[in-house]
Parts: sequence; C-alpha cells; structure tokens
Amino acid sequence: MRIVVIGGSGHIGTFLIPRLVRAGHEVVNISRGRRSSYVDDPAWQEVQHVSADRAAEDTEGTFPDRVAELRADAVIDLISFTLESEKALVERLRDNTGHLLYCGSIWRHGPSWKLPITEDDGTPPVGEYGIAKAATARMLKEETAAGGLVTTSLHPGHISGPGWHPIGPLGNTEPTVWRKLSAGEPIAVPGIGAEFMHHVHADDVAQAFELALSHRDAAAGQDFTVVAPSALNVRGYAQIAASWFGQTANLQTVTWEEFRRTTSADAYESSWGHLYRDHYFSIDKARDLLGYTPRYEPEDVILESVRWLVDNGQLDIARPLLV
Repeated sequence: MRIVVIGGSGHIGTFLIPRLVRAGHEVVNISRGRRSSYVDDPAWQEVQHVSADRAAEDTEGTFPDRVAELRADAVIDLISFTLESEKALVERLRDNTGHLLYCGSIWRHGPSWKLPITEDDGTPPVGEYGIAKAATARMLKEETAAGGLVTTSLHPGHISGPGWHPIGPLGNTEPTVWRKLSAGEPIAVPGIGAEFMHHVHADDVAQAFELALSHRDAAAGQDFTVVAPSALNVRGYAQIAASWFGQTANLQTVTWEEFRRTTSADAYESSWGHLYRDHYFSIDKARDLLGYTPRYEPEDVILESVRWLVDNGQLDIARPLLV
C-alpha cells in the first residue's frame, strides 16, 4: 500500500515508519521539518519526505488538498489536535482514500470512576485537549457508521521511549525527581500516592497502528485504547524507580497547595492533570480485535527512557543505575 503518515518524525513515527517500510509499504512522511527520528533506522532512506506546516495550511484551508493529492491508500494522522482540522481532512479524503487512522489520547476520558477503564465506560473529558480528542473520535465513528470514510482512532497512554523524558512518578517531566530518587532524598508527593498513570512504549503504539492498518475490516469504525499491559501508581512507580539505583523512595505526603508552593507552575499543572485523572485502562478490545500484544511493561519503558537520558548526559543523577 501507499501510506501517508502525517507527523511521522515524532515519537510514534520514529518506530511506525520503519515498521511500515519493512512490511513492504510505500511510505510518505509529511512533517514540518527534516528533524531526525529519535532512533536511527536505515528504513528511513526509503521514505519520501514532504515538508508542510499543518497549522498554517489548516488556517489557509490547503492542507487537506495537499494530503489528498498524494493519492494514498491509507492516511495515518498523528498530529491532529482540533475537531475542525480532522473534519476538513475527512471531507477531502472521503471517496479518495481507503482508510484514515487517527491518533487520539487516553485523555479523551476524564477522571476515573471504575478501573480498568474501557473504550465505552470512561467519564466525560476535562480540559480543552481531552475534549477535542473525544469530539474527534466521536466524529470519526459517526462518519464510518454513516457509510462514509473508513476510519479508526487509536488512543495512546503516556508515550515513552528513548530520546525524551518520560512522565515521572509525580506526573510531570521535571528531571529533579530522578536525582532525588537516586540519592534517597525526600520527595514531596501530592495526593495520597495511589493515583495511576498509564504509560506505553512508542513502539507498542506503532505496533497498534500497523495492526489496525492490516486488519482494516476489524478496525473500521472502531476506537482502541493503546497502553502497556499494566499501570503504575505514584507510590509503586517511585519505589520501583528508586530500586534501580539501590535506594528506597523517601516519600512525604503533602497537600496540593503545599506542592504548588514548591514547584513550577508548569510542573504543578502537569502533575494535577495526570494524577487527578487517575487513569488505568483495559487493552482487551485492541487485543481481541487487532491482536495487540504490547512488549513493554510500564517500568520497562520508563527504565529504557531513563537509561537513554543517563547514557546521553541529559539526566543528573546521584548514583549510577544498577540495572
């Protein structure tokens, strides 16, 4: 197949595009620049690159035409953040493309009431980002149900992997927590420490997209949660991570107001957003319909990310990794 990937130079595309090339597909990557992928792979030499600023072209109304003119059998959209942008793409690709696969987010669901959360029993989303992802996924299901474009939406958890900072045990990407864990220093934990976060390796997300592509009939009109087989809560995450340095996490419970006073505004908002949602998802639907089999437990993907950061001099730690 001829496959167009929109935003294929990022976290997911780093692993997805080489997978598609190795599967024998002709791949076109649309991205804003020519940044290198997070992991080197000779498969990139076989990829056609198209440079485009999606936000600017969406404003001009020209981006859907650009995609349609590439005459793809399937389009994978990894960087759509508004309902209006995806709706315009759907209208242009209808009757011109065989399959549109959209990257959503687990944040299309709000704070948990019952765990694990399935595709159908999440609470309403909170925040502009989650609301937009939920509205877009709903629009895509309705489009396919009405006999229009065949679509599939896949909703990853907190994507991690080599080359970037993972969401840490406090629900943000502040690197100082890793030095404290490695030194056995006290760590202020807002909430009760039982809140869940659901990570996923970028390659497992890539696996799910490839499976949805090859199982088009099973994936048509469906939405899938794409996460690791299990999830970590704050306490468990911190203790497992500390053990990598031969330490025990020294966790001290504080109120959210106390936490706000000792951290940056951005880190506070990130922590609140992740821990307030308290997310832990089921992958039964993706496993049953697509054969999704994630390779990485959450602690494995986080360790891989931390190891890469340490090896590349991007993380300050007090003691070396022992694992």
